[in-house]
Amino acid sequence: MPKSSTSFARRAGLLALALALALALPVSAGAATHGRAAAGADRIIISGAAGHLGELTVEDLLARGVPARRLILVSRTPAKLARYRRMGASVRYGDFTHPDSLPKAFAGGNRMLLISIGFGPMPRPEAHKNAIDAAVADGVKHIVYTSWIALSRGDRTGLGADHYATEQLLRHSGVAWTFLRNSIYMEELLPEAARMAATGRAVVPGHEYPVGYVSRADCAAAAAAALSTPGHDDKVYDITGPALIDTRAVAAAVSAVTGKPVSVVAAAPGSPAGRRGFGGPAVSVVGRGVEELTGRPPMTLKAFFERHRAEILEPSH
Repeated sequence: MPKSSTSFARRAGLLALALALALALPVSAGAATHGRAAAGADRIIISGAAGHLGELTVEDLLARGVPARRLILVSRTPAKLARYRRMGASVRYGDFTHPDSLPKAFAGGNRMLLISIGFGPMPRPEAHKNAIDAAVADGVKHIVYTSWIALSRGDRTGLGADHYATEQLLRHSGVAWTFLRNSIYMEELLPEAARMAATGRAVVPGHEYPVGYVSRADCAAAAAAALSTPGHDDKVYDITGPALIDTRAVAAAVSAVTGKPVSVVAAAPGSPAGRRGFGGPAVSVVGRGVEELTGRPPMTLKAFFERHRAEILEPSH
């Protein structure tokens, strides 16, 4: 056989072998590769991007290697996001209570973090519906929503009613959703910790429900993971700290971090003194959502206080 024919036959044989190996790959491996590639091409919308949670989520996405050019940062105060614009992110004005602003704000996005808003000029579910409708109309395929931990205990009263209504809107929106049922932030404990450090005293109220407080940084890390990795469609995650925390636990952590003794006393009957169990028993939840999404356990209260030791010892007024 001529040399050229031999070379051609060898190349043909190698091509056939490569094709056979490709066809022999498990379907799941191919699907996973496709999923990673698709996720890598998505443009991610962050609503409320200039807020504490929004900006921490942006930072976490960047730390994960998501390019700034893939981020669409929406805020009522876009000027606060100028540095991300300089990095290549698209920074846009958008206000849930002004639905005309939303189509332009969300244009071009594929995935979205819908950060729940506070009280405003219209009911929270109505404002959220404006955002959901605009996102779906603009072609968003997956919405990650920061919901409320008490829903995992079936509490649909008060704050839970608004979040339940929004979850239902998303369940019937026709797009994939992920619910991050966030507990109360550990940041809420800093003023109390500072008082304990200053006075050396902690007052336990008569009726106290421990809370699975979680750091805002852990909530942001969970959100960034849900936005940037596949496998979270139509799933619910309880985003809490690693343990239930009551007044005694706060006092012990303050003492351990500052070196100052804190005595624990019971509040007098009928006294308003002491910390109240915000949300009642429905917030006494410890979940594994942070670890499931990020691959690491959430921050402990002691570690959180160590990070904020200066604020506890010298709080700003």
